[in-house]
Amino acid sequence: MTSHSATLFVNEAVEARRTAGQEVLHLGFGEAGLPVPPGLDAALADARLHNAYGQVAGSPEARAAAAGWFGRRGLPTGPEQILFAPGSKPLLFALLAAIPGDVVLPCPSWVSYAAQAALLGRQVVPVPIPAAAGGIPDPGLLEEALRRAKADGARPGVLILTVPDNPTGTIAPQEQVEAVLAIAERHGLAVVSDEIYAELSHGDPVPAPALHLPERTVVTTGLSKSLSLGGWRIGFARTPSGPWGRRLHQELTGVASETWSSLAAPMQAVAAVALEDPPEVTAHVAASRLLHARVGGAVHDRLRAAGAECRPPQGGFYLYPDFSPLRRTLHAQGVSTGAELAAVLLDRFGVATLPGSAFGDADTRLSLRVATSLLYGTGEQQRRAALHAAQPEALPWIAAALAHLEAALTALTAERPGR
Repeated sequence: MTSHSATLFVNEAVEARRTAGQEVLHLGFGEAGLPVPPGLDAALADARLHNAYGQVAGSPEARAAAAGWFGRRGLPTGPEQILFAPGSKPLLFALLAAIPGDVVLPCPSWVSYAAQAALLGRQVVPVPIPAAAGGIPDPGLLEEALRRAKADGARPGVLILTVPDNPTGTIAPQEQVEAVLAIAERHGLAVVSDEIYAELSHGDPVPAPALHLPERTVVTTGLSKSLSLGGWRIGFARTPSGPWGRRLHQELTGVASETWSSLAAPMQAVAAVALEDPPEVTAHVAASRLLHARVGGAVHDRLRAAGAECRPPQGGFYLYPDFSPLRRTLHAQGVSTGAELAAVLLDRFGVATLPGSAFGDADTRLSLRVATSLLYGTGEQQRRAALHAAQPEALPWIAAALAHLEAALTALTAERPGR
């Protein structure tokens, strides 16, 4: 039986608790938590009467806009390389369906990669991430993992990378990405580069895997994170330009035609506008980067002060603390696993997170995935104020959320007398 996605489950669980009158600090769900960028509501309104089925890969206008969008980011692209979908998640599933072979994953990694591989009957080859950042497998361990997997009967065919990374909120160094791609090339792997957070770097450059293995790398992205349009479900992919890429695009289009048919026509019209990078949209994205960095940094400070190990956030709106240094103190409170830690934080302190085990990590590591993007406010007015504040962490509602977290961490990690 297929289980409920961990991220969607925790979001629904928090909503149920809030409906019942409980106060919950929601750090469990990766929704961008910001208003619709200027002009896109008008684009949607203008397209509201577009109710006909469109081309499976997307309208000519949307595909041309997406091709230009990639080109301005250093990846020359033709419209024929673009395919739209109702979100990047079905695109990832369609790609795994279209590309043969088992799935090589950095560990930990986003919850749906392994789940989608299982739905397709594919094995997963997990490889730990390097110490500095997530989103890629450790180059020093990847070669041996592939050798071992093949010896055990697996057929590694596709490697998934995430830059920047969910769950760790980090950006892999360029030299490590290049090393991983060199190994992928030697083993004939296809690469799926999930770049849904690439527009939300806090300042560090984001490596582009497609520049280093252009003939075998597919890029997936969408407008849910950078433009806060998760509920509008606009995703798109860029396939390579060579023979392999053309065959894959044809396979991908076939899968799309039998599953989602085409992205909703009004959403294609929105994409055609948004992907031209109008100034008001790019300004919105720039402001959101600063907001994510400021609030993520404030949460990171509190996690470190509590004694957790945690990489500094570099992109998106996630952190990945490891409370293993506090194992003795937590064990005295009946906490021995990441799942128990997440349960205690929610049940005793009203703080919703996800355990690292949901992302493929060992539960004994006491790791959590923390999302900061729902701290920005409960309505349009608060969220706009957060987006344009020089010090958003000082706004009353964000400061209160940070105080809630700090109090919970202090109580959780306090030594008990006589222990």
